[in-house]
Amino acid sequence: MIRIDDANILMNTNNTNTNKKLIYPELSYLLTGICFDVHNKLGRYAREKQYCDFIETKLKELKISFKREYAVKDTGNRVDFLIDDKIILEIKAKRFILREDYYQLQRYLQILNIKLGLLINFRNRYLKPLRVVRIDTDIRDKFV
Repeated sequence: MIRIDDANILMNTNNTNTNKKLIYPELSYLLTGICFDVHNKLGRYAREKQYCDFIETKLKELKISFKREYAVKDTGNRVDFLIDDKIILEIKAKRFILREDYYQLQRYLQILNIKLGLLINFRNRYLKPLRVVRIDTDIRDKFV
């Protein structure tokens, strides 16, 4: 067991094959926990900006390095959160996650050369964070 001091969260770190395959397991579990807390506090009918504001507050409390509304190079788009220059956190507050939302996150991962993205839709009754791993391909051929 490892205790993450700032978050007061215990995490089981058995040396199983599943832990070796996950990308940034501790940080992604911590972010998922933050999102569950935000979902429990604000419910499922708040606006995307309200969720982002509350997540920002939690990240500051836990002293996690992040950039909010980070500009994606030469596209004019912005990522909701870039956490520790390792994980993109993309927040949605809509009825359904669409294929376009996945493609959008995949484009961000490729342009910024980030391995992992979390796509979270707060409108769901039960929060289901989606882990999106960067696919190594030429962005002009896919996800347009």
